[in-house]
Amino acid sequence: MSGRRIAQVLGTSTGGIGTHVVSLTRELSARGDRVTVFGPAATEERFGFRETGARFVPIEISASMDPVKDAAACWALRKALRGPGGGAPDVVHAHGLRAGLVSRVAGVPGVPLVVSWHIHLDTSGGGVRDRLLREAEKAVARGAAVSLCTDPDQVGAVLASGGVDVRYAPVAAPPLPAAVRDAAEVKAELGAEDRPVVLTVGRLHPVKRIDMLIDVAAGWRDMDPVPLVVVAGDGPIRSELADRVAQRSAPVLLLGHRSDVADLLAAADLAVVTSDSETRQMFAQEALRAGRPLLATRAGGVPGLVGQAARLIPTGDPAALDAAVRELLADPEESARLAKAGPEQAATWPSETDTVDQIDALYRELTGR
Repeated sequence: MSGRRIAQVLGTSTGGIGTHVVSLTRELSARGDRVTVFGPAATEERFGFRETGARFVPIEISASMDPVKDAAACWALRKALRGPGGGAPDVVHAHGLRAGLVSRVAGVPGVPLVVSWHIHLDTSGGGVRDRLLREAEKAVARGAAVSLCTDPDQVGAVLASGGVDVRYAPVAAPPLPAAVRDAAEVKAELGAEDRPVVLTVGRLHPVKRIDMLIDVAAGWRDMDPVPLVVVAGDGPIRSELADRVAQRSAPVLLLGHRSDVADLLAAADLAVVTSDSETRQMFAQEALRAGRPLLATRAGGVPGLVGQAARLIPTGDPAALDAAVRELLADPEESARLAKAGPEQAATWPSETDTVDQIDALYRELTGR
């Protein structure tokens, strides 16, 4: 029982990062660490960090750069990290660029900062936003005692931004609970009794390219039966996507956040990931473990994650997405091959326990216990 005081810091999250922090917090608390999670109040409502045995302190770290909000978040976190009695954590572990930036500014001298880089950022443009993001990346990379990259391709980028100790640390998606309803029941609820269901799950953010999926789905009205696209997840562009569905009369359901992803997967004829950028994609892991055929873009770490167990297409290519969906729905043998290959590929991944063991060992290295 180490009794270490660990601070986990995250920004706005409705999916993978929050799920990872829940997994990490639950296991570290069980191992004897005193964990406090700092993040937006909405993340506690969504993920229930207190139920894992951790303390939760609301710190409103915004999803995008805002000087006024960022200053308030830095001040609040600086005060909270020092604690009412002047105590401080043994390690601060920030998840994502936004949490990493706030944590660096608010950091306690002598307390090591670990930063997990969960997404690829495209800062190749010449606009003001890209320049600010590049400077933020450099500040976080240089300020972290250790940077953990969830995709091996990130390591070079973080080193180039000034990271000193940069390591590959794959994040395992926690296993989903078993489905509790059969596929027919779920399809009936969705209004897709006699239609193929194309499922995607994730945060509704521009990088996920749900807009492209909606546009392509609008062209499937010539198919018989017409596939139903089901999108589970919430995020900042939900209203924009809902308007797009209505304008294009697309056969798409936006379900919002769902806690029954296992049931939805059991009813899905095809799982899709349409992102422009990903690291260790959570829904891809869930789909392959569940034995569902997966179609995904070659985004970031996705090809290395899925191997030969998914159909891969280029990013940002609606014609390729359209053709691949049509082909897979019309080819039950290929879909069955992919469904069989999924669990076999998943068996090669590190487990949730492996992920926590690696981070636990890092904390021991940094604290001596």
